[in-house]
Amino acid sequence: MNPADPPTQKTGALARLTAATPAAPLLFDGAMGTMLHQRGVAFEDSFDRLNLENPALVAEVHRAYLDAGAEALLTNTFSANRFRLARHGLGERVAEINRAGVALARRVVLASFREVLIAGDVGPLGVRLAPFGRVQPEQARAAFAEQIEALAGAGIDLIALETFSDLAEILQALRAARQVCRLPVIALMTFTRDDRTPLGNSPREVAQALHGAGAEAIGINCSGGPSQILRILEEMRRVEPQARYMVKPNAGLPEQVGGRIMYPAGPAYFGEYAQDFRQAGAALVGGCCGTTPAHIAAMRATLDLPFSPAEPKGSPPAKPGEAAGRSATHQATPLAKKLGRGEFIATVEMAPPRGTHIERTLAAAGMLQEAGADCVNIADSPMARMRMSPWAVASLVQERLQLETVLHFPTRGRSLLRVQGDLLAAHALDVRNIFIIMGDPTSIGDYPDAMDDYDIVPSGLLKIVTEHFNTGSDYAGADIGQPTSFFAGCALDMAPRDLQREARVLQRKIRNGAGFALTQPVFEPERADEFVAHYRQRYGDLHLPLIAGVLPLYNERHAAFLQNELPGVDIPPEYVERMSSASDQRREGIRIALELIDQIRPWAAGVYLMPPFSRYDIAAEIIEGISGI
Repeated sequence: MNPADPPTQKTGALARLTAATPAAPLLFDGAMGTMLHQRGVAFEDSFDRLNLENPALVAEVHRAYLDAGAEALLTNTFSANRFRLARHGLGERVAEINRAGVALARRVVLASFREVLIAGDVGPLGVRLAPFGRVQPEQARAAFAEQIEALAGAGIDLIALETFSDLAEILQALRAARQVCRLPVIALMTFTRDDRTPLGNSPREVAQALHGAGAEAIGINCSGGPSQILRILEEMRRVEPQARYMVKPNAGLPEQVGGRIMYPAGPAYFGEYAQDFRQAGAALVGGCCGTTPAHIAAMRATLDLPFSPAEPKGSPPAKPGEAAGRSATHQATPLAKKLGRGEFIATVEMAPPRGTHIERTLAAAGMLQEAGADCVNIADSPMARMRMSPWAVASLVQERLQLETVLHFPTRGRSLLRVQGDLLAAHALDVRNIFIIMGDPTSIGDYPDAMDDYDIVPSGLLKIVTEHFNTGSDYAGADIGQPTSFFAGCALDMAPRDLQREARVLQRKIRNGAGFALTQPVFEPERADEFVAHYRQRYGDLHLPLIAGVLPLYNERHAAFLQNELPGVDIPPEYVERMSSASDQRREGIRIALELIDQIRPWAAGVYLMPPFSRYDIAAEIIEGISGI
């Protein structure tokens, strides 16, 4: 569809949207899903399917909101995109379902003899975008364009993008809308209890990005409830005071009562907050999960009153989180068992977040888990850059995803006293697989003057772990209550400058209790074969499971950087040439990685993937490709 196509340019709708102000706000409807669920539709079912199979039920909800005083209706198309519909076998009926949703709302509006706006409701795709998922931005944009084009062609007045948790995804949806029509766009994101989006963006970042992208109205929906949304609205307006804002809060935080989902905030409470939203600068208001026609009617009654300069309601302080107790287990870790059985495992290195928000890391870890990763490696301040403690990240990944982790445990920057305390902390968090390394020097990082001393080298710490902690005592011989059950690994360079020294150090690490080794990136399998042969000649068969490092090449410049600026890495000229001549360099890098994995299988117990630039989607594709080797 041509963006300049006149049928999609609703100048009247834009005029009504721009005319909306806090003094004369535009009232939208409430929750469609809540009302359908109250009428017997299970949350697991496709609400969008009802546009075709039970249109009378959807029309009944629309009429109830119009009777409550709503001036704008959202179509029943929140999940009507190809990804979500495919889960119900409806992936080929995107256009049909969206057109039916618009037709339903239109018929109800015409029968009311009122001037009511019809907003095409567009929710997130229900899949993660790269690099935290497998869907590429252009694929997401195409899916949004497909849905929005169907909505626009059916005669909506504006587009409502709502309940997005990923800022990158909603920007793709906004871009798709601009490509297929010229309708006004409302862009709303949802926030967690810490006033960040589920992927960690602040209200400031959201306001700047959405207003900068040209949305006619921006704001917040879903989230916790009126109190939180008021707080976020005020923060967003401080950043972008010229933007037009919309709020659609949930009716508080949900709870399950007698098998049903219940929301605590009643209509009267919503009516009170409607005035506060106006005071805080909202020009468009409505309700999200848990709200009903009664909530909208209460808001209607408040909004019909003269605009009052009353002070907005203050936000209650957040409740501190409560740490869940964890009980220790004293058996071999799943990773140790898999390696003992000779299973070929796949693990992926992940960097902790730079700030306090873990959601993006968890999303990426979940995507890797779905692809078949056996575990993920949580690095500790890689490149000596400040990041969240890896113990917290490892614990949360295991707790929320039930995905095993390997904790990187550097000795650099830790005294012997701190090393032992940190080991106990990791064990208390049920983190049992540890990868003991020296760690990156602080001179290359963000804090070059930070303390860089250490009391013990990795081989020495291996001995403390296996001969002291795992037998129930600390380094001084004092009782620690009960033995730990760490499965400790070490680092290995299979293409070293000094072959004899590397083999000698590895033999000492094995003697001190190493249970596995993670290697530096392998680009020349023949040199790795040479190392294995040399070790066998000096010390006998190498029984230690070797998990081979694989660093996928991303593009020609990435290969050049590794070759010229990363010590100890040699990229074969043939790989550099293949990357430079490839039409799809990302794909070529994946092919090279899979070829390397095929060559190292005779001696490797698994692969340790190091995705470039945190492109975890690349690691996921490689893991899936391994099964075909």
